[in-house]
Amino acid sequence: MTAIDALPEPKLLHLFDVLYDTRSVTRTAEQLGQSQPTISLWLGKLREQLGDPLFVRTPTGMAPTPQADALITPCREVLESLRRLAAWEIGFDPASAQRRFRLCLSDASHITLLPKILEHLRRQAPGIRLEVARIDGNTERALETGEADLAVGFVPWLGGGIYQQVLFSQDWICLASPSHPRLKSALSIKKYVAEGHVFVSAGTGQKLLEAALARNAIERQIVLELPGFLGLGAVIGSTDLIATLPRHIGETLAAAHGLKVHACPLPIDTFLVKQHWHARYHHDPGSRWLRTTISMLFQGTEPR
Repeated sequence: MTAIDALPEPKLLHLFDVLYDTRSVTRTAEQLGQSQPTISLWLGKLREQLGDPLFVRTPTGMAPTPQADALITPCREVLESLRRLAAWEIGFDPASAQRRFRLCLSDASHITLLPKILEHLRRQAPGIRLEVARIDGNTERALETGEADLAVGFVPWLGGGIYQQVLFSQDWICLASPSHPRLKSALSIKKYVAEGHVFVSAGTGQKLLEAALARNAIERQIVLELPGFLGLGAVIGSTDLIATLPRHIGETLAAAHGLKVHACPLPIDTFLVKQHWHARYHHDPGSRWLRTTISMLFQGTEPR
């Protein structure tokens, strides 16, 4: 039997505490809201467990034995610990927290989401450190082990045990230079097929684009293939190439580089950008605060 197994149950410890103060079974019963026979029964159990009479009757009341005198302080320490445990709600104070959060983000989110997240955290939680990882085949395991706190993006392959919350939806647009010699008016499907394209291989939504091209039997003229969005705005602005992108990253690059936004003439499935976290950390206060923050910053706020 362990020390915890041998510890009297809380109601008996509470009885001991009150009886030590009152020195009266009657007043103890009143304070505890129990009958005198019940208090006598509990006291009998406590005496048996502790191997001592604990209290003996005297003309002035129930006097504690030396063993009771020795036990009252540890008893009250245990009761106080139990009270703190019962009232304990783990808190997270962003203003004073010193913690690292790891986010799994798509390449596009480095440009569209990360600056706004970081700006908010620098104001509201200056002690927070952010680390960013890619969304890849390791993302689900990273969420499960706690190596990553959140994955934000289009991650339809994540499996069981993963919570998710929709932030915003994405449709598709095309970007071109404002001085493009052949795109002074709307971008038609005929013009789309005839122009040279930049293909960005990064992004979990690219499979939707490729599926739409296949459905419509369209083969683009790929002039440049990029592994990510770095440099894309400068390339589009200085050439006659066009790019097909999800709206959020497309409009962000257009605003930063003065590019022209065209409605995409090709019907491409929309998709939902979500934040994802593992069930193991659903009730973690820090994780809950981070999720609430990201929801506040981005939920339902897709650019138009």
